[in-house]
Amino acid sequence: MRISRRILATAATAAVLLPLSACGSGSGDSSSSDSSGKVQGDISFQTWNLRANFKSYFEGLIADFEKKYPGTHVKWIDQPAEGYADKISADAAAGTLPDVVNVSPDLAAPLAKAGLALDLDKDKAAAKYQNEYLPGAWASSRMPGLEGTYAFPWYLNTGPLFYNKALFKEAGLNPDQPPRTYTELFQDGLRIAQKTHGKVATLANVPTIEDFGRYGVELMNKQGTAFAFNDAKGVELLTKYKQLFDAKALDPQALTATPESSGQKFLTGAVAMNPGSALDLHNFKTQAPTLYKNIGITDQITNTGHVNMYVMGLLVNSRSKEKPAAVAFAHFITDAQNQMSFAKKVAIFPSTAGSLEDPYFTKEDGTDETRVRVAAAKSLKTAVNYTPVLFSDQMKTALRNEVAKALQGKQSPKAALDNAVKACDQLLQQG
Repeated sequence: MRISRRILATAATAAVLLPLSACGSGSGDSSSSDSSGKVQGDISFQTWNLRANFKSYFEGLIADFEKKYPGTHVKWIDQPAEGYADKISADAAAGTLPDVVNVSPDLAAPLAKAGLALDLDKDKAAAKYQNEYLPGAWASSRMPGLEGTYAFPWYLNTGPLFYNKALFKEAGLNPDQPPRTYTELFQDGLRIAQKTHGKVATLANVPTIEDFGRYGVELMNKQGTAFAFNDAKGVELLTKYKQLFDAKALDPQALTATPESSGQKFLTGAVAMNPGSALDLHNFKTQAPTLYKNIGITDQITNTGHVNMYVMGLLVNSRSKEKPAAVAFAHFITDAQNQMSFAKKVAIFPSTAGSLEDPYFTKEDGTDETRVRVAAAKSLKTAVNYTPVLFSDQMKTALRNEVAKALQGKQSPKAALDNAVKACDQLLQQG
């Protein structure tokens, strides 16, 4: 997959619903909790749309692993981004799931439920590696209702919020004091819309589950058995967004916006703020030099003090015939040295403990690129993956549909969130 903050945002809410038959599939004995045997044999390794840009990198890693462990052979499979969740579901049902699989936490959840994901906490060979990773990253693949951890943490990502200083200044706002809380965001958004007579919106996207999390809404009950984002705080957030929508402070096309269309709105000056990553700065320089001269960079809006992070991991098939090799390879790919190497090739961040203290992530050189990287690395130390592990793509669609009805005035914010929670709970029970 293309590794950018926006694509990771999409990936983090992709979903796969496994047929119950998957519980009985697989090629090995899932009851074993010790992969401490000799590292040998043939294993398969599946990534998520990485071959096009990183072919030589992964071929080099595989060669290094096979050299370190004579008698091993790794078959690399790379799947396209389109239909990735469906592919995993089909492989799980057919008993052809690869030995090591690139997953986001929500993709790991149904595999763990089906008994196809190795519990790293119980497996003696895997558990010894836990302290090599950031605690929050290791915990990202823990599932409500299940004990254990079901994927090695791999790369992390987060990103800042970009804003157009010129548009803030034209609205009479201090261009050097962007909003940091949702209250400030709503106030500034209404001000910009008023001053531009609705020609400039502040945001181009409707609120997602992440926004409810950053706002401080309790997303699920403590047992992880039901959603709870229709509480008073959740209704308050959606009510504020309705006010933005009515005032044209929320782009009128936000109901159908994609990350790409939102980014284009920001490039053309139709939107004052938009999330992004260091990768976006190059686009600003080449496609919108006037915007680049006026670009402001600030932290994500949050009421909790913790930004959102996106997590990718490597799951080990619990029924792999060569579990010692599969565990060793998943750890090899995600160890500190190899994660740092990958992070210097693309704008992602390692999940290994201590890696974010490297000068690469702590020292600025005066460029915007390093400014973004250093700020993001700092925020990741306390970042939270707000998207619930069990929040599927169908649930995401249900929430978006109900939010759209509320913004259009077809139902109240309270009714919209009640309906969204009801639909999500039903999907949760079906899963």
